[in-house]
Amino acid sequence: MTLFDMVYSWRKYGRMKRALFLATHFFSISAWSITDLPKRTENTVFRDRVKAHWLPGGKSFWYRVQTGPQSHEYVLINAENGKRQAASELKVLGVVSAETKTSALKIELRSTKRTGGSSGFKFINQLGEDVDLFWINQQGEHVRYGGIRAGTEREQHTYEGHVWLITSRTGACLAIVEAEATAKTLIIDGKGTTKAKEEPKKRGIPGKSPDGSCIVTSEAEAVTKRQITIVDSLPKDGLQPKANVIDYTKPGDPLPKPQLVITKIDGARIRVERDLYENPFTESGKLDVTWSPDSREFYFDYNQRGHQLYRILAANAETGAVRVVVEETLKTFIDYTKKTWRHWLHSSGELIWMSERDGWCHLWLYDIKTGQPKHQITQGRWPVREVLHVDEDKREVWFLASGLQVGEDPYHEHLCRVNFNGNGFKQLTASDGNHRVEFSPKRDFFIDTWSRADHPPVTELHRSSDGGLVCELEKADATALLAAGWTMPERFVAKGRDGKTDIHGMIIKPSNFDPSKKYPIVENIYAGPHGAFTPKEFGRLLGHHTMAELGFIVVQMDGMGTNHRGKAFHDLCWKNLKDAGFPDRRLWITAAAKTRPWIDLNRVGIYGGSAGGQNAMRALLDHHDFYKVAVADCGCHDNRMDKIWWNEQWMGWPIDESYKLSSNFEDAHKLQGQLLLIVGELDTNVDPASTMQVVGALQKADKTFDFMPIVGTGHGAAETPYGSKLRADFMVRHLKP
Repeated sequence: MTLFDMVYSWRKYGRMKRALFLATHFFSISAWSITDLPKRTENTVFRDRVKAHWLPGGKSFWYRVQTGPQSHEYVLINAENGKRQAASELKVLGVVSAETKTSALKIELRSTKRTGGSSGFKFINQLGEDVDLFWINQQGEHVRYGGIRAGTEREQHTYEGHVWLITSRTGACLAIVEAEATAKTLIIDGKGTTKAKEEPKKRGIPGKSPDGSCIVTSEAEAVTKRQITIVDSLPKDGLQPKANVIDYTKPGDPLPKPQLVITKIDGARIRVERDLYENPFTESGKLDVTWSPDSREFYFDYNQRGHQLYRILAANAETGAVRVVVEETLKTFIDYTKKTWRHWLHSSGELIWMSERDGWCHLWLYDIKTGQPKHQITQGRWPVREVLHVDEDKREVWFLASGLQVGEDPYHEHLCRVNFNGNGFKQLTASDGNHRVEFSPKRDFFIDTWSRADHPPVTELHRSSDGGLVCELEKADATALLAAGWTMPERFVAKGRDGKTDIHGMIIKPSNFDPSKKYPIVENIYAGPHGAFTPKEFGRLLGHHTMAELGFIVVQMDGMGTNHRGKAFHDLCWKNLKDAGFPDRRLWITAAAKTRPWIDLNRVGIYGGSAGGQNAMRALLDHHDFYKVAVADCGCHDNRMDKIWWNEQWMGWPIDESYKLSSNFEDAHKLQGQLLLIVGELDTNVDPASTMQVVGALQKADKTFDFMPIVGTGHGAAETPYGSKLRADFMVRHLKP
């Protein structure tokens, strides 16, 4: 609306209409005059990143650190005594070469610039060491996505245009890759530093025995795959709409049932007995095998459809007979995507296996031959989060764990070590924060960077032997960030629905916060059971802060049903995704308001995307006495409409009444409050028809709501400039900060 339009409208309307005009337009205009937060807080945190470049011998390293808006310095560290030298003392002779400077700059400057359609990578790590995987987000921050173990493969979902960084565990850059429209397979071989090499189309014979005597293949009858049609109403190469048809398997759809076949070099074929793997959960129809070194048997996984039975099976290469090596059974679900890690110890005939059988994610040592557990390696009311390294010679495991210390945020990850026999457990990091570690080439030192949402990063050098501190490398300086009007998040803890369990979250205030005023509160929600989502590391959190700058108190917390707090906490989601932790969320917000009179509990809004979109709409279906306004972006509003792997994992199989009971489509008639639905018409992650069906159900129920499909956009449409403005405008209009 132009200034002329505003003046004309003002003169045209009477007194009452002028009041309505102000309510609907003034807030929108004034709100967007203060959303320059990303620009004014850019490049305001210094000394927050250390990427070590170890020198030959592994006893010293150098790094480049940003010290100001346009300044950097190079530092050389003697790892044995912690002695520090500045670049002026090094005279830049062979230690910091021009080529290395350029490479470091490229890594720091390249970031994700756009978000296209759904895509992915398959990474094949051919190195003899583990590597780390990072997404370089729009702000150039390196968001860690775990590791890829030596000699293993990993599939990673992403979006076209997203940039990914692969580094060694010592921080050296191995590859920077940008996702394309179609998924790519990439080999990590250490030969390139800026571009990963694409996997050759022919990789040899799958399932080949170490002694060359036979191969194992998977055979399965063809199953007709479900397809969905995505309409591109305004394609880039023309005016007329285009229909894109893609494979998209949904819960309850038929899946292939593979049969393993052993083929000998003389052509003889042996069908592997199927009694123990009758109904596997696999969309591809393939079962990957791992051979024993002596070629007598091979091993494969069986994740039974429904995710309540998981086995590692061994098949005899001569007879095809199958036996059980490991078996997991749970009454709810087995978190097969996050908690089925294993490490084969063929030299000793053992296997290290991850399990939640005692209610927490821990490691167990198995006898491969007998298929019986020898003992539990780790134990306690805390979870193993990620295994970093297995030292077979020393018979010890290095891993990250959380929830170790009473009184500390239970999501903070710490580096730990334990012997295979369960003895010698040691927590090697101690500071109250979330820890990220990088080891020296010989693993005798590690660089520990720790932070919290309310504490800028501190980077330290430690000895691996005992975790002892060698020296502090850097302490991040966020003075300029705070001076730019950015407010430090506040961590808050309150009891959940059982009156015992702590629910952890954070509170963010606007830069012009005035405690004498009343502020509406807006919750950023994502209750997907596959993880936990309240930030635990320091960052600008621009999405949260930009919303707060409009005059809101922004909160985020992880209620029951999310991950990393033990099996009982997690199980609240099973066949019950509509719960989304709302009983815990309401108690948490109410508790926060009791000691913060500036929170107005009569004006509570909520927003989220994808699973968070499903959650946000559910707030106005089941909890409209508390939440008054919701923006739901690209929601999987009915779990029968979304992708199979995510939804059957938490809602189970076969499809039963629980799917209907958690459906926003089925419950659309219960809507009360102000709802805005957003969807990207090119969304290949969540079928956009799910949102359209909800629109239809709301119309049938004669409900008033807002709906905005965004043309030419994929998943996460509310994160586009137009979608973000629309979301903020809706919140401002209805919550009136």
